[in-house]
Amino acid sequence: MDTRDKIIQLGDTLIRDRGYNAFSFSDISKQLNIKNASIHYHFPTKTSLVIAIIQKHVIQLERFKKNVSNSNPLQKITMFLNVYSFGRKEGKRSILGSLSNDYNTFTSEIQTELKILMDNTLHWLSETLKEGKSLEVFIFKEDNRTKALLLITNILGAEQLTRITYKHDFRDIKNAIINNLTNI
Repeated sequence: MDTRDKIIQLGDTLIRDRGYNAFSFSDISKQLNIKNASIHYHFPTKTSLVIAIIQKHVIQLERFKKNVSNSNPLQKITMFLNVYSFGRKEGKRSILGSLSNDYNTFTSEIQTELKILMDNTLHWLSETLKEGKSLEVFIFKEDNRTKALLLITNILGAEQLTRITYKHDFRDIKNAIINNLTNI
C-alpha cells in the first residue's frame, strides 16, 4: 500500500472513530510517522482528503452491488446490514453515519460527494426493496424510497445509539429491520 492509500485508510478510520472535526493532518502524520508535508503532497487540503475517502466508499458500494447482484432481495438486504454490523464490531460508525453529523460544516464539494454516496446507496436500496416487494419477499406499505429511507435512518440511528447501550442491541435492531420487512 502506497503512502496516499495509507493516508486515505487512516483518515477514513479517524473519521469513523472520532468524526470529521476531531482529527487533523497532524494526527495522521504522527500515526504514519510521516511529515505533514507528505500528506499535503497528496492532499493539499482536508477537503481533498475527505473527498478521496468518500469516493473510496462509492467504489466500495459499486463493488458490493456487483458482488450481491445474483443474490435474492432478502440476502442483499441482509448482506447490506451485515456491512454495518461488521463496522460496529470494530467500534466504528459507517462513513454515512459519521459524516452526516457534520454535513452543515462541510464545503459544498464535500457535501456534493456525500450526496452522491447517499443517493447511490438510497437508489440501490430502493431498487432492492422494490424487487423484494414484487417477489412478495418483503411486505411494507410505504413507497420503496420511503422504506429505504426508514431502513437507512434505523441503521444509522442504531450505530449512534448502540455506542452507549449494549452491544447486542445493534444485532437486535438489525434483526428487527429484517423481520419487519418479511413480516416474520
